[in-house]
Amino acid sequence: MPEQKDAKEPSRKTYGKRTDDVANPVGKRLLQIMGEKESNLCVAADVSTKSALLALAEEVGPEICILKTHADIISDWDASTGAELGEIADKHNFLIFEDRKFADIGNTVVGQCAGGVHRIAEWAHIVNAHSVAGPGIIQGLLKAAEQAGRELGILLLAEMSSEGNLAMACPDYMPKTVDMAKSNSSAVLGFISQNKVAGDEFLYLTPGVQLAPGGDALGQQYNTPHKVCVHNQTSSVPLIVCVLSDRGFLSFS
Repeated sequence: MPEQKDAKEPSRKTYGKRTDDVANPVGKRLLQIMGEKESNLCVAADVSTKSALLALAEEVGPEICILKTHADIISDWDASTGAELGEIADKHNFLIFEDRKFADIGNTVVGQCAGGVHRIAEWAHIVNAHSVAGPGIIQGLLKAAEQAGRELGILLLAEMSSEGNLAMACPDYMPKTVDMAKSNSSAVLGFISQNKVAGDEFLYLTPGVQLAPGGDALGQQYNTPHKVCVHNQTSSVPLIVCVLSDRGFLSFS
């Protein structure tokens, strides 16, 4: 009798061949980009001005598959920022992931994603959300994307990298999050997680990745790219921290 393989065993498929496994259209596009560019790198754009954000996107764009943004920390965000960032993403063939971590009821999330100052649904290809609010949050995000006339990929937070986080402390949180994703697989492209929590029908983005392991003063725990991608063999896309140094050039940490 042939040996039964564990459903969570790391896939040996190429990125391109995995597109058939993923239901979400943005997830399919992401896998295509990863295959074309031979890159699974996501850079976290933790900068505070529009000029720094756009400069970073231009600098790392050719090498990455995703740029992760925090629109609400950009002090001079204006009505053209999202569109300008989108032009750079199109030019260099990467996706924009707004790390907003939505966590409210569906109706509120519609306004948070489609409206306000940032109008996230108009320029972000990917957003993430806590599952604590229930499946209505997924429907709210989809409605926001529909209003903007765009496709959207949703990442559910299954696990976090910060010390003492309750997502890791509550045993039912992760499996119920996975169940929610499986029930909405056309909308949910994958998870923010430290481990491969489901099968190949989802992608896994692992936060807290830098060249040297360790932590910071506010409880973040860092792993290395080698540990996440080779040793653990769980992450489809490691979220690499990138900073703009005070000397005016880009450095990875």
